[in-house]
Amino acid sequence: MTERLYAKSVEELLSPAELATMSGLDFIRGIVEGRLPAPPISKTLNFWLESAREGEAIFVGVPKFNAMNPIGSIHGGWFGTILDSCMACAFQTTLPKGKGYTTLEYKVNIIRPLLPGDASYRATGRVDHAGRRTGVASGTLVGVEDGKTYATGSTTCITLDVV
Repeated sequence: MTERLYAKSVEELLSPAELATMSGLDFIRGIVEGRLPAPPISKTLNFWLESAREGEAIFVGVPKFNAMNPIGSIHGGWFGTILDSCMACAFQTTLPKGKGYTTLEYKVNIIRPLLPGDASYRATGRVDHAGRRTGVASGTLVGVEDGKTYATGSTTCITLDVV
């Protein structure tokens, strides 16, 4: 497994000018391969980018105590963050040099609760539509060990000029 590199400061993240020199797929693969730093949110919430190809991004995560809500299960924000990440990064893999994106909206359907521990969950995002100005992607969150679906999601992203 490639050692994960996490940005520890804003200065360690790529600048817009640096981002503009690579395609979205090259950028995402750089994170997967450990050549480029992963965003700090993935370290905070204990998930990471496992693999990517054009139109698809896969994250794996293990929700821990710090992602719990007051009733003892994993907060819906953890579901939302890992699904937003896999879906939006899937869209990013379709973008050419000089283009970026931002999420316009996303929806999450939580099917069953998660409890903190050592169980792993895989979030797979796949692009349904990659247009010139917008993209649509869907995602699923599945237990690695049990194969059960824990949540699904959908997103709409808008394409932006990076610089």
